[in-house]
Amino acid sequence: MGAITGQQFLDRLRDNPPTLYIDGERVTDPTTHPATRNMAHSLAGLYDLQHQPQWRDLLTFEENGQRYATSFMVPRTKEDLARIGEAHRVRANYALGFLGRAPDYMNANVMAAGTGAEYFSACSASVAGDEKRDFAANMRRYFEFVRDNDLCLTHALTNPQVNRAKQASEMPDPYIALGVVEETEEGVIVRGARMMATLPIADEILVFPSTVLKENADKSRYAMGFALPCNAPGLSFQCREPFDIGRDPEDHPLGSRFDEQDAFVIFDDVLVPWERVFLLYDVELANKAYAGTEAVLHMAYQVVNLKVAKTEAFLGTAQAIVNAIGSGQFQHVQSKVAEIIVMLEIMKALEVAAVAGAQPNANGVMTPARGPLDAARNYYPAVYARLPELLQLLGASGIIMMPSKADREGPLGPQIQKYLQAGAASADERLKLFRLAWDMSMSSFGGRQSLYEKFFFGDPVRMHSALYEVYNKQPYVERIQAFLNQAAQPEGVAADD
Repeated sequence: MGAITGQQFLDRLRDNPPTLYIDGERVTDPTTHPATRNMAHSLAGLYDLQHQPQWRDLLTFEENGQRYATSFMVPRTKEDLARIGEAHRVRANYALGFLGRAPDYMNANVMAAGTGAEYFSACSASVAGDEKRDFAANMRRYFEFVRDNDLCLTHALTNPQVNRAKQASEMPDPYIALGVVEETEEGVIVRGARMMATLPIADEILVFPSTVLKENADKSRYAMGFALPCNAPGLSFQCREPFDIGRDPEDHPLGSRFDEQDAFVIFDDVLVPWERVFLLYDVELANKAYAGTEAVLHMAYQVVNLKVAKTEAFLGTAQAIVNAIGSGQFQHVQSKVAEIIVMLEIMKALEVAAVAGAQPNANGVMTPARGPLDAARNYYPAVYARLPELLQLLGASGIIMMPSKADREGPLGPQIQKYLQAGAASADERLKLFRLAWDMSMSSFGGRQSLYEKFFFGDPVRMHSALYEVYNKQPYVERIQAFLNQAAQPEGVAADD
C-alpha cells in the first residue's frame, strides 16, 4: 500500500477502532466521537500532507516502485539524514510542534529497530530460524509491515505509578505492572498495565522494553517487547479527561484540533502471537534495547526537529504579540524575545551538529551524532517552562481578557471591536492571536504540554545521569593533566628573563 491518504487512515480507524474509554464510556467510532473526532481528522490531514504536490517528494520516497513515508527511510548518507530531518520539521509545523507523538516519531523507532534487528537474536527465548520465535526476523518483518501499510503507532513504556520504593514483583499484585503470565503454543499471555500511551487513536501499540527495569534476576516476567493491534482482545485504553471540549477552533486553536490524548493501557490476559514478540525475559537486553539498536538516536533526531518547529512557533507568536500592541521599542520586551531566539538557535545548531557528526553504523545506517542529541534532550526540558512564561509576560492581561467568538458575534460585539482592538490589529485579529498564546501557555492543553516537555524523554535526573555515564570525558581530563604537567617555565628560558 505504501503512503496512505487521510481518508484511508479514517476508514481504517472506523473499521478497526481501538478499545478506548473516555468519561466512563466506550468510544465506538473515534472518527465521530466528540472527544476524538477532531484529532482523528487532524491526523488525516497529516497523512494528506504527504500527497500534496509541494510536499510529496519530501514527505515520501520511492523504493521498488512504491512510495513510502520519508520517516521510514533508511538513511545511508548525511544527505538522506538531512532530508529526513526536513520532513520531520514540515510535519511538525502542521501543528506548530504541539503534536509530541505524531506518527513519524514511532516510525523512526521501528526503522532503527528493524535495521538493527540482530540485537534481538541475542535473547535466550529467541529461536533462530523458527518461523514464529525468531525475534530478529519478527522485528524486521514488523518494520516492513508498518512501513508498507503506513500504520499509526502508539507506545507505552513505564509501569503504573503505585510505589516507587518497591519493585514490580513486590506490589500487592505482581501483575499491576505488565508481565508475562504464561507461554502457549500460540504465543505469550500478558497481564497488567502500562503508562503512558500518547495518541491511543492509533492502529497498533508497540510495547517496547522499559529502560529502567530493576529486577535483579537474570530473567524477568517484566522484560518484553511486542506489538499488537489496538483492538486486540483483552486490550483497552483508559484515557484522561479530554482537552477538546467542543469549542470553536478560534477559541481553542490548539486544544480543539490537536489533543492527541494520553491513556494507560490495560492488558487483561492478552495473547501476543509469537510472530509479534521481539524480546522476552532478558533484563539486560531490555534495558539496552534503544541504545543497542540505536533507535534512541533516530527518535531523538525526530524530537530535536520537532522542538525546533515548536520553538519557532513560540518566537512567531511572541513577536506577533509585540507587533500587535506596539511594545517592541522597550528593551525589556526585546530581551524577552531575544531569550526565545537564543533557545531556537541552540536547538537549530544541535540539529545541524547531529547531522554533521553522523556516522554509518555497523548496518550501514547513517546515524546522527549522539553528543548533540543528548545535549538537546537534556537542554530543552530544562528551558521549556520559560517559553510559556515569556508569552504570559509579553501578553500580560491581554491573555486573560479574551471574549470568545460567540461574544464577538453577540450583543456587545461592537464594544468588543472598539475596546479590544490593538495598535496594529483589529479586535478579531488580536483576539485570535491572544487565544493562540493562551492555548500555548495557559489553557489545560498548554499546561499538559508544559508537564509533557519536562518528562518527554524520561526523568531529568536520570537523563543527566545517563549523559554522565555515556559521554566520553577522558580526552578533556587528559588535556588538563597535560597542562598541569607542563614545566613551570618554557625550556631554555631563565626565570629572570
